[in-house]
Amino acid sequence: MKIFRGFRHPGIAPASAVTMGNFDGVHRGHQAMLALLQNEARHRGVPSCVLTFEPHPRDYFAGALHRPELAPARIGTLRDKLTELERCGVDQTVILPFDARLATQPPQAFIDQVLVAGLGARYVLVGDDFRFGAQRAGDYALLDAVGPEHGFDVARMMSYEVHGLRVSSSAVREALLAGRMQDAAQLLGRPYTISGHVVHGRKLGRALGASNPQADNGFRTLNLRFAHWKPAASGIFTVWVHGLSDTPLPGVANLGIRPSLDPQDVNGGRVLLETHCLEWPSHLGAEGGYGKIARVELLHKLHDELKYDSFDALTAGIARDCADARAWFASHAQTRRQTTRDRI
Repeated sequence: MKIFRGFRHPGIAPASAVTMGNFDGVHRGHQAMLALLQNEARHRGVPSCVLTFEPHPRDYFAGALHRPELAPARIGTLRDKLTELERCGVDQTVILPFDARLATQPPQAFIDQVLVAGLGARYVLVGDDFRFGAQRAGDYALLDAVGPEHGFDVARMMSYEVHGLRVSSSAVREALLAGRMQDAAQLLGRPYTISGHVVHGRKLGRALGASNPQADNGFRTLNLRFAHWKPAASGIFTVWVHGLSDTPLPGVANLGIRPSLDPQDVNGGRVLLETHCLEWPSHLGAEGGYGKIARVELLHKLHDELKYDSFDALTAGIARDCADARAWFASHAQTRRQTTRDRI
């Protein structure tokens, strides 16, 4: 998949089948849209194109109005969104910066400058609630009315439901906020996952619990930064870690701002996914995880983030979390084996 920031690049296809939206989470409703887009693109002999926005438009307006509570919790990072779009077979993704210019652009100007001149739209697919342009004045009806004169067909995809529930980014956020990881996985069509480069932290985990017989070299963690300040999920989770070994590694992870540690530390109080692998591959050595791209599946929420009064209390809390995670994996081992047999 080709990725472009903005549409003024020589590598962008001169004609395409386009869908537009934020695609936060790339959930099953998005996946159904992308499958339809792929089919229509093939029929027209043009590449499929996703036009998305960064930051999220509601992030922009929350900042402009100085009302951070209006910003939506973010399901996935840009990296994870692009990964899922590629997995869905999208040929090119164009990321438009959502700024004051785009926020005040009239709908017709957006059609003329972005869809027609920028992307060479031959087919435009939108969701049933999609709006665009200043004051959200542009909608499906406008696209349908002007499409013929601009040389593109227009289609609207109605709601996608699973077990009678409308699949949406809002529904995924609600499930993640409540810690209902199985419900989130149903809506996403896969376990909720965060990926990124493993970065250096303060390395306090190596000292914490070094005397604990179950903690190899202390509670060493893999640190992944979550780029947005407001993740849809937070707390302590049992996880599978991919990318460090031939098989996924069981672990326990903290997603959040780490209230037990100094907010002025090396990570600057930013949102971090800290994962302790319950099994550490010996071939990696003590420093083998740094710089690798890890993919962490959040399977089950153990509890919300907690603030501990001392490092001893923090060590004891982490040890309990590790024990609870091991117990969870043990209780689900038979289910996992049965699922594997069923797939075979």
